[in-house]
Amino acid sequence: MHIDAWIEGVPPGAVYALVALIIGLESLGIPLPGEIALVSAALLASRGVVSPGWVAVCAIAGAIIGDSIGYSIGRKGGKPLFEKLGRKFPKHFGPSHLASAERSFQKWGMWAVFFGRFIALLRIFAGPLAGALKMPYWKFLIANVLGGVVWAGGTTWLVYQVGKVAEQWLSKFSWIGLLLAVAVGAFSAWFMKRRAAKAAHALEAEDAAKTVDAAPAVTAPAAD
Repeated sequence: MHIDAWIEGVPPGAVYALVALIIGLESLGIPLPGEIALVSAALLASRGVVSPGWVAVCAIAGAIIGDSIGYSIGRKGGKPLFEKLGRKFPKHFGPSHLASAERSFQKWGMWAVFFGRFIALLRIFAGPLAGALKMPYWKFLIANVLGGVVWAGGTTWLVYQVGKVAEQWLSKFSWIGLLLAVAVGAFSAWFMKRRAAKAAHALEAEDAAKTVDAAPAVTAPAAD
């Protein structure tokens, strides 16, 4: 069963807990479709099944708490944690993904946490990687809260408002909204994979250069 059908099949009161749980686990570092869960819940809110305000609050809480737990895990585990995860889950935590995420942190600093909320693959890295790189918690918390509020609250509000305006076409829009969410997620994944591949090539080039530099010089034999 797809996540959108699953959410629509649970009692209305459980939708809030389910949204908070899925988004919290994704923010903690577990690859789950948090964006699709949020869009599905917001569409339910536009039909009057659940409250849009509570959907937004639960999504924001899940995002902030999940990221904070991920930060704590990353701070305790450090980079060896990512190396271990990379061996077990190379598609999500491979060296190229980690290198790309690290470069984003080096370029943007604390705002990598904020902008990472809007990029599917970086979203699962943001909290744990910020902890592993020893980012000061107060900086992480500011970016974490702002990112959670803008992403979760903004997505809920946007989908809810569009759903209310287009209520007569809501059944069609439901599929369109989900397809758009999947398309955005797929583009984000492609973008991050492309950056990860570039980072991997750069690392290989650096390693090759170091190997050449470290190789002992070969001297020509002295002439008789």
